[in-house]
Amino acid sequence: MYKRHIKRPMDFFLALCAIIVLSPLLAAIAALVKIKLGSPVIFMQKRPGLNEKIFTLYKFRTMTDNRDENGKLLPDSARLTNFGRLLRSTSLDELPELFNILKGEMSVVGPRPQLVKDMAFMTMEQKQRHNALPGLSGWAQVNGRNDITWEEKLALDLEYIKKITFLGDWKIILMTFTRVFKREGISTDNMDTTEDFGDYLLRMEKITKEEYSHTMKRINVINCNGKN
Repeated sequence: MYKRHIKRPMDFFLALCAIIVLSPLLAAIAALVKIKLGSPVIFMQKRPGLNEKIFTLYKFRTMTDNRDENGKLLPDSARLTNFGRLLRSTSLDELPELFNILKGEMSVVGPRPQLVKDMAFMTMEQKQRHNALPGLSGWAQVNGRNDITWEEKLALDLEYIKKITFLGDWKIILMTFTRVFKREGISTDNMDTTEDFGDYLLRMEKITKEEYSHTMKRINVINCNGKN
């Protein structure tokens, strides 16, 4: 009953109220991003959503577009400014996702939407996390966020989708405020940005370089063909 008939209206109501109440803050952050980082203010990226359907995720921009002499983007650590780190540590960069929730592409609570290429490295069991709408926060986020292994994160996502309840979602919402206030689990092993799943599997020697290269080539072919 809750998952089918209550969760979506509740998501819409909470997102709409949050946008109205936080509109001055949203405008202020947008202005600061424009001043400190330039345009575009909103960072948009394709992510897999419900049933692996690809949607465009909205976030406040946190990195510059600085490039090397060959025109290649510098590493994330070189492009992430102190202002960007502040937005990330306070999760303020995630606020534009409220509009994804209004559109029905996300939920307030659910598995966090990972990269399309992260999905390509997931097992069939791990991909079941896409049987629910991705969330602004989730069970994995309040149980370690980025300071747990990828396997733990995905296991917590699967644990959540097996039992989605009203009380469970509100528990996660309340826990999220605590985690954000304490700024817990922001990064993994002091990395500036979250490590991609494939890179993690390769670094931990859970896949071979050949398996990694084969999967990355398949992702590149999909992107070149304009398919999701």
